[in-house]
Amino acid sequence: MARTKPTRFGHADPSGERIRPGAVIRQYAEAEAHALATAWLAVYGVNRHVVHTKAFLWHLFSADCYPSIRGVAAIDAYKQQSGVEYVVLSNDRTVAFVTDQLPESSSLSDYYVFPPNMAWTMCFTHEDGWLGPFFACHPKWEQLDQINQSTLLKSRKKADARRKGYL
Repeated sequence: MARTKPTRFGHADPSGERIRPGAVIRQYAEAEAHALATAWLAVYGVNRHVVHTKAFLWHLFSADCYPSIRGVAAIDAYKQQSGVEYVVLSNDRTVAFVTDQLPESSSLSDYYVFPPNMAWTMCFTHEDGWLGPFFACHPKWEQLDQINQSTLLKSRKKADARRKGYL
């Protein structure tokens, strides 16, 4: 199933990039985006010495340097993820922001979505349908996902208490 990138949608973040659905709740500075990319590579790019990642980080997955699933299976796994916040990182490592909903599309050509603790990552590529998208899990996915689900539950309880007037 090939995804097509809409040209008009969603909310604009402060840098002019668009995301759908959801709203940008934090914009990272360029230096922070570079730091996020370095942290991402520390998890998913352990074997990056065998592939050129300067152009595209997702080459780690297309070259099987890190275990991942691709195509429709990747999209299905991605849609099963839940959390409070999601980081969106551009492939050029200069734009990054946090959104409040699992993104379905962005105006970025190649981008990565992951929770702040990097329990998993989804790579959307300009080659989606041929090379990508790719979905991969952190080696400590079970522990990290448990933290994410606990955070989500707390967030939902807090929102419910607010609705009932307790907070």
